[in-house]
Amino acid sequence: MTTNENGSVVRELAGKRALVTGGSRGIGAAIVRQFLDAGAEVLTTARSAAGGAQPYNGALAIPDEGWQDALNLNLLAAVRLDALLAPGMRERRSGAIVHISSAATPTVAPPFLHYTAAKAALENYSRGLALELAGFGVRVNSVSPGRTTTPGGEATREQWAQISEGPGLDNTTPPLGRDGRPDDIANAVLFLVSERASWVTGSGLIVDGGEFPKG
Repeated sequence: MTTNENGSVVRELAGKRALVTGGSRGIGAAIVRQFLDAGAEVLTTARSAAGGAQPYNGALAIPDEGWQDALNLNLLAAVRLDALLAPGMRERRSGAIVHISSAATPTVAPPFLHYTAAKAALENYSRGLALELAGFGVRVNSVSPGRTTTPGGEATREQWAQISEGPGLDNTTPPLGRDGRPDDIANAVLFLVSERASWVTGSGLIVDGGEFPKG
């Protein structure tokens, strides 16, 4: 929701429909709130298991089912959902897809290799899908959050602290001085689905407070 020059409210998603997965808490819930505030009609889904992945005692300790679960949750769920929804967007020659990745994908942390590998694959898939759909007026982008204060994120960090010490295992804050908030990520998603990002596709927006600087 924004305001124009005379101070009146502009609902930039008025008349739009949106599907937000994982919308019952954390980042997903913040996206739902912001979309509703912007005037969209929102359908959301949720499941009992939180996103992310369980850490293990190193890369070789990750069992096959751990890899399968990470790929299903962090890559293939998006692929399958897009396969259902993107054809309709293509026919209407309108629409925007935003995948939630992770700012940690460039890191090599063995306890989470299944998770970061799945998210890296999601980013590659997003770029490829963006190229395929661009000619039909459908935009595809990704948002990569850094350390964000959510129930799932806190639980994962506690698990990691209990099993090992490794890269990124510290309690320091990102360079901007605080952990991210769900609304920080939702702001980025709202931008990417809005007309303000009408010439943005195939991009990945990193929202991490400078936690993972790119060289």
